[in-house]
Amino acid sequence: MLLKDRNAIVYGASGAVGAAVAKAFAREGARVFLAARHKDRLDAVADDIRTRGGMAEVMPVDATDKQAVEAQLALISDKAGPVKIMFNAIDWGDTQGEPLGTISLEKVLRPVQTGLTWFYTGTAVADHMARNGGGSIVGISANAGRQAFPNVGGFGIACAAVEHFLRQLAVENGPLGVRVTWVRSPGSPDSPGVHDVWSMAARERGMTFDEIHKEFAKDTPLRRVPPLAQIADAAVLLASDLAAGMTATMANATGGAQID
Repeated sequence: MLLKDRNAIVYGASGAVGAAVAKAFAREGARVFLAARHKDRLDAVADDIRTRGGMAEVMPVDATDKQAVEAQLALISDKAGPVKIMFNAIDWGDTQGEPLGTISLEKVLRPVQTGLTWFYTGTAVADHMARNGGGSIVGISANAGRQAFPNVGGFGIACAAVEHFLRQLAVENGPLGVRVTWVRSPGSPDSPGVHDVWSMAARERGMTFDEIHKEFAKDTPLRRVPPLAQIADAAVLLASDLAAGMTATMANATGGAQID
């Protein structure tokens, strides 16, 4: 088990990506603390983890409140020891489907501002880890952070901002034993948002879901778009000692949709 006996906190664990990563962390032996604002969804994720023999505890928190984040970290540390792994997948609240010429500045800036609430979790967790022998902070971004796509509103801008924040966090905290990395995802076909959009496109074009998947992936080297489980596996790798030489960088899990 790559993460055996380590305490991991997952912010946004009630969402599709956060839940997938939490389950993967638990599968690899971590004791996972599930954090988000919606306790009922966290309970469902925790039940699934426990059913599979993993360790999970539900600890709701508002990740945009630094004092609440710090208090939660202290509570976990008192109860189970220091947090060694953190993953952040909180929802950024982006609005897509409109060109920049018609979308409002408020809608463009919303995901940038919400995404950069990484400032609260990132600085609080980095400080906690630095005082407790180091650790690994992992985030998630998308290929829109590097490659421009039309009609994505502020999402790509937010990805770029978050990625550079994580680079700076890594440089400042590397000497203190804290690694900071992120997974770059193309958007998984089994995540609810992508699945809904692809399903609608399939219906409009008289195709099956598998056919539309092949259509969207036809120009990628792997000819497929990675599912959530593979994004979660990349997060496990980054969080583990196998990535001990990696910081201020990302794991490109786009299936080659973005060649780097």
